[in-house]
Amino acid sequence: MALQTEIWISSIINGLFADNSFLSHAVNHDQFVNNKTVHVPNAGKGSGVKKNRSTYPASVGKRTDVDLTYQLDTYTTDPVHLPNAESIELSYDKRESVLSQDRATLHDSIAKGMLKNWAPDDASRIIATTGKAVVAHTTSATGNRKAITKADVLSLMTQFNKDNVPSEGRWLLLDAVMYSQLLADLTTQEATAFHALADPARGIMGKLFTFNILQRSEVVVYDGNSPKEVGENPQAADKAAAIAWHEQSVARAMGETQMYSKEGDPTYYGDIYSFEVRMGGAILRADKKGVAAIVQSPTA
Repeated sequence: MALQTEIWISSIINGLFADNSFLSHAVNHDQFVNNKTVHVPNAGKGSGVKKNRSTYPASVGKRTDVDLTYQLDTYTTDPVHLPNAESIELSYDKRESVLSQDRATLHDSIAKGMLKNWAPDDASRIIATTGKAVVAHTTSATGNRKAITKADVLSLMTQFNKDNVPSEGRWLLLDAVMYSQLLADLTTQEATAFHALADPARGIMGKLFTFNILQRSEVVVYDGNSPKEVGENPQAADKAAAIAWHEQSVARAMGETQMYSKEGDPTYYGDIYSFEVRMGGAILRADKKGVAAIVQSPTA
């Protein structure tokens, strides 16, 4: 019995966003994918406005549109030996069991890559933490960092307000340690109000200063003002960070998902398969408004 390729691919695709719900809170650019590149037409500067115009004829301008482009990254799973394909094809539970580990690996890799794509590298979009000294918690980091506080989230809200970012659709993703630090900084009454706005079905832990708060085990790491994936070239001076964005200020795109298989391999007495997924994302505005990072500040 041949492997039902479309069934397996659908199982991979349908599960990609389940464990990383933050990926769904962004503009979907799937329709703009061209092979490995995303091309998105961006409207140029709008027409000017004059109050009580007195000079005629008015000057005629032309809007110049620009083409936003970004590349898709290719994620591939390690090949897996499947000794009993027919029984797995006949049982959805068994297929899910086989796929679960591959899907989890893809989840983590894609999430790390997307967060780096969304993390700003402009100092004007970075808010340094101001809390008490705590032990650095990223891989290979040493020394102490300042904890995140509610005042830091308030500063984040102020920045978004100054940039005229809509209050609805704001998201803040914290790693497990920074999330605990933030909760510890809330009063009992503040914590009650925070949790009252939780929406577990959407992964929202609570709401604070207009931001829907999300949490995952790891988010992103900064080396100076440069973001990198968790585990990417770890350094002693690395700083953990939380990423904030408006859902219309960042984008994601999924390209081709491919299953590769070698059926009836006589040396393995079964089938060999692997998956390839193309995924990418980007900050949509050149000025990076609507995106920011709260980055741990080293202590003196």
